[in-house]
Amino acid sequence: MACGTGLFCAADLCTADTGGRLRTERGLFRSKVWIFTIYACLLTSGLAWGQDARITDVIVTNTRDDLILYFKVEGCFTEDLQQAILSGVPTTFAFRASLVRVRNFWKDKKLASLELRHTIKYNNLKNEFVITRSEDNGRSIVVNSLGEAKNIMAEVENVRIAKLNGLERNHRYQVRIKAELSKITLPFYLHYVFRFFLFLWDFETDWYTTDFMY
Repeated sequence: MACGTGLFCAADLCTADTGGRLRTERGLFRSKVWIFTIYACLLTSGLAWGQDARITDVIVTNTRDDLILYFKVEGCFTEDLQQAILSGVPTTFAFRASLVRVRNFWKDKKLASLELRHTIKYNNLKNEFVITRSEDNGRSIVVNSLGEAKNIMAEVENVRIAKLNGLERNHRYQVRIKAELSKITLPFYLHYVFRFFLFLWDFETDWYTTDFMY
């Protein structure tokens, strides 16, 4: 509505100003809702991927002197993690295992523990995957296939967790195993590309336990 002078009244100015603020606030609110929805969807997907990772194919055996472990982690290589590796992001898996003596009326006694680290780095110029595993004493394994590299990264074979002379006969023991993705440190040139998606690559398995009598 206009005043008799041809100018807008103060009430009209207030109405116009309020309407502008309302439209701006609504726009900001909608933007925040969209951002929150996208983030929530990504977070949910990330959690679902992390829950798929699991320890499998566990074998506890022995040589004449040692207690030996074999196992692998499955469900850890999501499409996003594979793309990150192919983009040159160094990636490390950490494996933790412990041996305890199970006691019925006392707290279980930890007898031994170990931590293994497997790291993969892709060389785009040579089309090579370089894997280093802590149990190999610094020796690198070089392969050209991502599938083969994934198998090497995910498997732990013939690793000693304890000496047999540290175990008592006719007692129950338990081996506990867990795997997780170590914190990724991005190269500078990839920092702004991938840093938002780091949480999507994370995985952490539940503890896998297996009992045996000795």
